Amino acid sequence: MSVHQDISKHSNEQHERVRLFAELDHKREQLIEDTLLKCKEDQPFEKELAEINQVTDQINELARKGIVPQRKNVTKEMVEEYCKRS
Repeated sequence: MSVHQDISKHSNEQHERVRLFAELDHKREQLIEDTLLKCKEDQPFEKELAEINQVTDQINELARKGIVPQRKNVTKEMVEEYCKRS
């Protein structure tokens, strides 16, 4: 392959990683909003918490490859504390 093709391939891979990150990050934020709503309504939210952290793990796997940031896993305590403050 030529240098130009190598650079194009690398650039396309990075672009795809950023696109996938944006998609997963949006999904994570939606799940967090759903979880906060359940917490505020005193409903169980363990299932939603597991989904958040599953998406977070996917984001962090992408981040290990470079160019996108990592995200923290969310704990039950974090959700409850946030609900108390808002």
